[in-house]
Amino acid sequence: MAQLEHIEAIEKRLWNAADTLRANSNYASNEYFLPVMGLVFLRHAYSRYLLVKVKIEPALPSRGGKTRSLTKEDFSKQSAIFLRPKAQFDSLVSLPDSADRAKAIIEAMESIEEDYENLRGVLPKSEYQELDNDVLGQLLRTLNPEELKKVSGDVFGRIYEYFLTQFADQKAHDGGEFFTPISIVSLIAHVIDPDHGIILDPACGSGGMFVQSARTVEEHGDSPTEKLLIRGLEKNATTIRLAKMNLAVHGLEGDILKAITYYEDPHELVGKADYVMANPPFNVDEIDADKVKRDPRLPFGLPGVNKKGKVSNGNYVWISYFYSYLNDTGRAGFVMSSQASSAGGGEANVRRKLIETGDVDVMIAIRSNFFYTRTVPCELWFLKRDKPKEHKDKVLMLDARNVYRKVTRKIYDFSPEQEKNLLAVVWLYRGENHRFVELVSHYLNRFAFSAADCFLFEGPDKTTEPLPEFVSAQASLHDLILPFVDSLGEETPHLELFGEYLVSRDNMTEGIQGFDLFRSDAMRHWDGSDTDSIQGLIDYQNSIAAPLSEQSRDLIKDLDLYCKLVTRLIDTCEKECNAKEDDFWDGREINRTRKTVDELRGLAVERLKGVRYFWKQAHWLTERFPEAQLRDVEGLVKLVERAEIEANDWSLTPGRYVGVAPEVEDENFDFEETLREIHVELEDLNAEAVTLAATIKRNFEELGI
Repeated sequence: MAQLEHIEAIEKRLWNAADTLRANSNYASNEYFLPVMGLVFLRHAYSRYLLVKVKIEPALPSRGGKTRSLTKEDFSKQSAIFLRPKAQFDSLVSLPDSADRAKAIIEAMESIEEDYENLRGVLPKSEYQELDNDVLGQLLRTLNPEELKKVSGDVFGRIYEYFLTQFADQKAHDGGEFFTPISIVSLIAHVIDPDHGIILDPACGSGGMFVQSARTVEEHGDSPTEKLLIRGLEKNATTIRLAKMNLAVHGLEGDILKAITYYEDPHELVGKADYVMANPPFNVDEIDADKVKRDPRLPFGLPGVNKKGKVSNGNYVWISYFYSYLNDTGRAGFVMSSQASSAGGGEANVRRKLIETGDVDVMIAIRSNFFYTRTVPCELWFLKRDKPKEHKDKVLMLDARNVYRKVTRKIYDFSPEQEKNLLAVVWLYRGENHRFVELVSHYLNRFAFSAADCFLFEGPDKTTEPLPEFVSAQASLHDLILPFVDSLGEETPHLELFGEYLVSRDNMTEGIQGFDLFRSDAMRHWDGSDTDSIQGLIDYQNSIAAPLSEQSRDLIKDLDLYCKLVTRLIDTCEKECNAKEDDFWDGREINRTRKTVDELRGLAVERLKGVRYFWKQAHWLTERFPEAQLRDVEGLVKLVERAEIEANDWSLTPGRYVGVAPEVEDENFDFEETLREIHVELEDLNAEAVTLAATIKRNFEELGI
């Protein structure tokens, strides 16, 4: 969706503004997060309200020339919340400074709870009384930016999740354990692919598993409210509120109950769940063995009891529970400590029994630093009760520890394409080879159109011509510089630099012309290529896409070098101009045009990067699976027989089977990406330094020093 292209920048700006206001409140971050999340919820509800209202009003029945009023039922059918006038965000934003904003917000929340029983007692209310009236006004305006007033889609749903992410990073609630990173949840949801029936999360936190499951249903063109019955368990009352708000903000409803899952099963879903998803607490050693030893959710028995009468480690209690909840065709996907897959003693015995059922389906190893609250690596387990006969005694081992992108110095995640590539391996395992081929075709299609975008790009706000506009601007800059250069003598120090500049400009011009010719050829071949067979796609990828991808990489370097040289030339000429007071030098116009050139270079480079990026994604898949068939790939994947697992102490650690990927010298080392990572790390360190300085300052002030 074009309008979501800059959503990450908007999310970050909104968060920074909202977090800055915390300094003007009496709340610490662990108290501030709930009222902020309440307002994000309210803002999203209003966006949905306006979007649905436009669709509903033309279809409202009329009698005697009078149109029926809008009702709650009208909005419920559209997965939206009906808002009385007092609960509509614009009404709150437009309140004068003399108004009691806290009271108005509380009344807005109460009006929603009156209309929606599932939200009663859930929305924050009294928390707003501790926020200054002016701070509340700023917060309301911050969450109501102009660019988000006319967007469609789940924009504020994404913002809600982004705010949850940031508060988790601050450990603002429950140590941050209420939140599982979206890329992990999305991967789990897409592997188990829920499309009907009961979905259970026995440690549901803020409900992210349900939200991502609903999205997979929507991707199939179905309604999640019609297809899924959401059931959750959570021990923390505040987290339950977050989860219910998270469901409501995405137009979902579910039954989330307060319970300690170790000892309670209020939903009574043993053997009844179609899907189980979870990210439970790892390595818990305080579970009372006497309370659980006869629990029907432990079909493989206790994993071990210590001298204190506690279960030695709760990991296999959770795993057993997840397995026991599944019906005969059920699937489970969950996060687990990496040590669980090779643990010994009583845990190994439980693991052996589980493997012997033939229901362990896929194991995916994830590197460290994917979570906000723990830096250790983990694994994703997938169980499937109705595995096909040919897979019953096999487990797909997938080592994804070398697949990641760096978000901050401390946090990694999967890019959308990395997630799809891992899923593509699972598709091959399941015999869905056509989906693999479709993904390769999708990447090459994006590659071809990314090349076209370099010359004509239809953006969310306007249509641009990145490379032609850059060429035009640099030509104008050249015409501005040339009269001054021609006026100088042959012995001036600028001449050698001017020669380098001219060579760079010529190389860049030739590069753009060559790229233009080749991208036209690429589009022509793409339209006529065999996109239905993997061999046809590989032929196009190798003969057409690979050379054009290299051209895009080289052209980026040419553009960067040109801009560096023209900047140096202008700086040198300005010094000489100041010494001569020359009339040929229009410094203001030259610097204005130089700035335009650099901005257009940035836009052109952004489009050129897409060319190389999508070629790389297609190449990553076809290099490893050239026939669109599952095969063992060293360091990545192996389909392992039960006999081999038994010979390895019943270990389910992927790295034990797939081996180590051979080291390959990276001929295309991405210097700019490395610099970006260094910049990210520097930003993190600067932010930490500012926070630490503020804390020290506050401590000194409290001590009266």
